[in-house]
Order: sequence, then structure tokens, then C-alpha cells
Amino acid sequence: MSGEPFVQKFMRTTNKLRTIFGPAFSSSLDHEMTEENKRLLAQQESAAQQWETVIRPDGSTYLVPKNPEDRSLR
Repeated sequence: MSGEPFVQKFMRTTNKLRTIFGPAFSSSLDHEMTEENKRLLAQQESAAQQWETVIRPDGSTYLVPKNPEDRSLR
């Protein structure tokens, strides 16, 4: 085993890659949403609204359907 920790090797390697390829691209957060993104967001929000979080006495949590008639995951 060499004396150099893995993290230092990893950082040295990624630094070399950044030198070659440049830093990762990031876009600004203040741009307009596309229609496709708006549709996806609405779909994800509606999917999330059909679940509720239940907290067990030990502090762990799990999701169950909000519909009380649906006992499939309880």
C-alpha cells in the first residue's frame, strides 16, 4: 500500500481533469422554465400529493397512500 491516501490521489486526478476539460458547467437559476419542465414539475407535484409520511415511535418514517381505502402498502 502506498503512503498517499486515496482522497489525495482522487483530488489530484480530478484536478488534472479540470485542467484539461475546464470546470463543470452550471447554469443560472433565474431563467424561465421550459414548457416541458413545467409539465414535469406539475406531474411530480401531483404524484407527491398522493402520499403522506408516517412517523414510527422510533423516529423512522415511511410513506403510505393518502387514500385510506388503499391498504396495499400498510
